[in-house]
Amino acid sequence: MVHLNFVLSTALLASLAAAWNPSNSYAPTNIQCPSNANFLTAASDGLSKDEADWVKARHNVTNPKLIEFLKRMNLSNFDAESFLANSSLNIGLAFSGGGYRAMLSGAGQLAALDERTVNSTKDGHLGGLLQASTYLAGLSGGNWLVNSIVLNNFTSVQALQGDKDIWDLSDSIFNPGGINIFSTASYYDDLVSDIDDKKKAGFEVSLTDIWGRSLSQQFIGLDNGGPALELSDVRNYNAFTSHAMPFPIVVSVGRAPGSKVLSTNSTVFEFTPFHLGSWDPSIYHFTDIKYLGSNVSNGVPVNKSSCVTGFDNGGFIFGTSSSLFNQFLLQLNSTGVSGVLYKLANSILENIDEDDNDIAVYAPNPFKNAPVNSSISMADALDLVDGGEDNQNVPLYPLQQQARNVDVIFAYDNSADTDHSWPNGNSIGATYNRQFGTQGNHSIFPAVPDNNTIVNLGLNTRPVFFGCYASNFTTLRKEVDASQNDIPPLIVWNSNYPYSYASNTSTFKMSYKTSEVAGMIENGYNVATRGNSTDDSDWGVCVGCAIIQRERERRGLPPTDQCRNCFDRYCWDGTLNSTKPAGEYNPKVKFSTSGSSSTSEKSAGSALTVSTALTVALSFAVLMV
Repeated sequence: MVHLNFVLSTALLASLAAAWNPSNSYAPTNIQCPSNANFLTAASDGLSKDEADWVKARHNVTNPKLIEFLKRMNLSNFDAESFLANSSLNIGLAFSGGGYRAMLSGAGQLAALDERTVNSTKDGHLGGLLQASTYLAGLSGGNWLVNSIVLNNFTSVQALQGDKDIWDLSDSIFNPGGINIFSTASYYDDLVSDIDDKKKAGFEVSLTDIWGRSLSQQFIGLDNGGPALELSDVRNYNAFTSHAMPFPIVVSVGRAPGSKVLSTNSTVFEFTPFHLGSWDPSIYHFTDIKYLGSNVSNGVPVNKSSCVTGFDNGGFIFGTSSSLFNQFLLQLNSTGVSGVLYKLANSILENIDEDDNDIAVYAPNPFKNAPVNSSISMADALDLVDGGEDNQNVPLYPLQQQARNVDVIFAYDNSADTDHSWPNGNSIGATYNRQFGTQGNHSIFPAVPDNNTIVNLGLNTRPVFFGCYASNFTTLRKEVDASQNDIPPLIVWNSNYPYSYASNTSTFKMSYKTSEVAGMIENGYNVATRGNSTDDSDWGVCVGCAIIQRERERRGLPPTDQCRNCFDRYCWDGTLNSTKPAGEYNPKVKFSTSGSSSTSEKSAGSALTVSTALTVALSFAVLMV
């Protein structure tokens, strides 16, 4: 049944894409502008009407699902039906970047929360939390997961894992035909043809176009990766119009001309089916994603008879959020081979500065002359880069915005912070520190420990709760000049850890055997469920306590004894141990390094150069001219 539903979903996607873009072309299309068009809205207005209305309708789905979920968690002295009779909670899910490691580990974690996954609703499991969630955010490799699910009409991890064409990662994305070089040649011909169509239509292209088209053919279940499929098409998906899926958010980072990206000065952009924009003061506006590519000034079309649709290509947004991987294409310049894709990549490289080769170009700039004092709004093009380049590798920022009123965020951190590609909290630290800079915009984030403390206390070996008690934010609220009503979500941080498989693969590992895919996904499932609650029989109870905590505080209700016990065990209590750790885990914590990566992420660059050069050389042998 799963595979039949997936076939039906892909057939629907094809019909939607054809209706929206009859030419089935990757190139954007010129259309007559809507009457009285103004695509820009101010973030000061709060949520857009489209999102607010959608979320309100989503609650009609999430409320009964959350009641069902909380009942299964066996919370004592708690009646889920009466508690949610006049309230709706917002749960956010956030999946980090980190290439296929993040996608596959995140896939297991997402599958653990999905009631469609076989056995996920048994005792000790967390199936149904996905169906009860309002928001689903991803960046870079985490976005490969999120958009693989969303752009295939909210399919399931199990369906994708079982599909021989989509999540078959046995061959590198740069050599999709494996030893069948003729299949690879056809793949490159189609890819180059698509990008040429966009260029001939008068739009600037970048390395991210190449990368995005490659990702589309890997992750979208349509012919040639659905070159006409757009993120705004999701508005018409039956899973979206029926509010059966969480609201998807894709995170990228803006880079001002001539600047370097740092967590304190970056502009965090978000894509949704409705908009592209930022809550940061450097932009503080959103634009209708459907009309990206239109020439506008302060959101108004310069030529009201000429607007653009089709620029928000799903694959291009795949690539935008993970433009770090343009590094693969940069290696083409030193391989000594030639071919159609090499010529295209080389022509792009000749037209850009060396420091700009990792960007995705959005031109014309949709925020041109927006009413903010920003170099980004004055530029002719909007340059976006990998969502994790500002070190905020878990997409928490969009979910902490007061306008979204998120109660709890389940953050799945599959980063490669350490020498052996495990997380150590670097990302949550970057998000915490960002609130004290000008881009923090008076939004608050719970206090978190330094990286050494996380390792020394073994907090990277189990879930940790941050910001458990709203009463603890008084001082922090004053420090960042936040509103007295601004209470951040409770954060449930889940760190990648080898429960059943050595899941610390390199970010730049670009092919996985079927057994490796299965091992990574299973391990991610175990991370989310604490080994199906074998590590803690009350883990489901504690998840339930985290979900209801903010609403209990709003009502002035203290935690039950059961929940207080959970918070005593899982909430970080402020203890610090900043001594440089001897290893990547507390030595008192049982940990096996069997099968672990022997090459550190810090030295991955040289390994990447060699492996990519060999792959590309083989792939292009047939394309020599």
